[in-house]
Amino acid sequence: MKNTSRISIHWFRRDLRLEDNHALFQALNSGESVIPLFIFDEDILQELPKNDARVSFIHDQLHAIQERIQKLGSSLLVIHGHPVEVWKKLSAEYEISSVHCNADYEPYAMKRDEEIKALLAKKNIPFFAYKDQVIFEKNDVLKADGTPYTVYTPYSKKWLAQCSPSDFKAFPSEEHLDKFHTFEKTPDFPSLKVLGFERSSIIVPDFRLEKSRIQRYAETRNLPAADGTSLLSTHLRFGTISVRSAFRRSMEWNETFAKELIWREFLMQILFHFPQVVHQSFRVKYDHIIWRNNEKEFALWCEGKTGFPMVDAGMRELNATGLMHNRVRMVVASFLCKHLLIDWRWGEAYFANKLLDFELSSNNGNWQWAAGSGCDAAPYFRVFNPSLQMERFDKNLRYIKKWVPEYETSSYPEPIVEHALARDRAIATYKKALDNFKG
Repeated sequence: MKNTSRISIHWFRRDLRLEDNHALFQALNSGESVIPLFIFDEDILQELPKNDARVSFIHDQLHAIQERIQKLGSSLLVIHGHPVEVWKKLSAEYEISSVHCNADYEPYAMKRDEEIKALLAKKNIPFFAYKDQVIFEKNDVLKADGTPYTVYTPYSKKWLAQCSPSDFKAFPSEEHLDKFHTFEKTPDFPSLKVLGFERSSIIVPDFRLEKSRIQRYAETRNLPAADGTSLLSTHLRFGTISVRSAFRRSMEWNETFAKELIWREFLMQILFHFPQVVHQSFRVKYDHIIWRNNEKEFALWCEGKTGFPMVDAGMRELNATGLMHNRVRMVVASFLCKHLLIDWRWGEAYFANKLLDFELSSNNGNWQWAAGSGCDAAPYFRVFNPSLQMERFDKNLRYIKKWVPEYETSSYPEPIVEHALARDRAIATYKKALDNFKG
């Protein structure tokens, strides 16, 4: 039997918080009681390992939200299924006056949302998507001729020139939580086991945005052994913190840190305007490189057994924690593409499976930067020397010794390739492909 009381729905996705949530704020001020919904998307879950740490993290965040909402006499509605089928059922079960969510700019998400918007439109249910995970989206920051930027520095200058305090203004959704819907019967909250998953041993660390840390970010950000990073990336990915809150603090405390957040938005708008980068190089001629793609060498890279300490430490950190220091990410990515001549897409896919903070735009954009194939990328003849990177950024071997304790013992393997040889081979391979390209 259809529930005849009119309701609005807020659909949680990449915004797992009750504070300063744009779509939630709009839903709670829609004039109807609001059902807070989360869908464990079967289309996404079926691609993940059964102990995926990100699923555990999402589940925990939803539990925390549930506990707060239940104290107000309401409940989360958590459903496991295919989104279109879920919405068909919901629109048949409830008298829905409006649906509110925060916009997602990845190709899969945009296609999904268009399908659901069309489905709801047939029943005269408006579907509202709000800007929340970025300050500037889509066509907000364009060149004078109306085309998208493909170089970061002018993009960041335009971004900074046009932003104002109003862009960081909060949407105080937390002040309106009394407007949630009251269920006659509390909906079931599916366990990880019911979802087909088990709890991961990897824990997402809390973000650290204290003033003193951010103020010294420029001095510490390249030192993997230093306790100098914010650990913010995973929380921005899942929206457990408002990006407006992060920017308000960073713009005041440290411009270098703020520019890292702007880089994230730059790559998001690249993916939005050039979705083909998901499968091909931004610079098409780089798809003509003849990669070696040696599977044994790739396996050694994945396991952190290349004989290059900085590379091995980074990969072991990733495998153990789901995170890797940003400086080290550049070193391991360059090593895979240049030293081993393995297609950047192999590394991108491995990171996508492992990274807690995996975001398609950032992962793709940063891998293409390292390979030289992306927009505003490192030139193809720039090849990081892992040994020099270690001497420069971990001279006391604190990071190396933490993750590669057998370094400098007979147990540590010899390098799988000689740096100078690999560098020359990479430059020659790239140059041949680019010189022969008939674009």
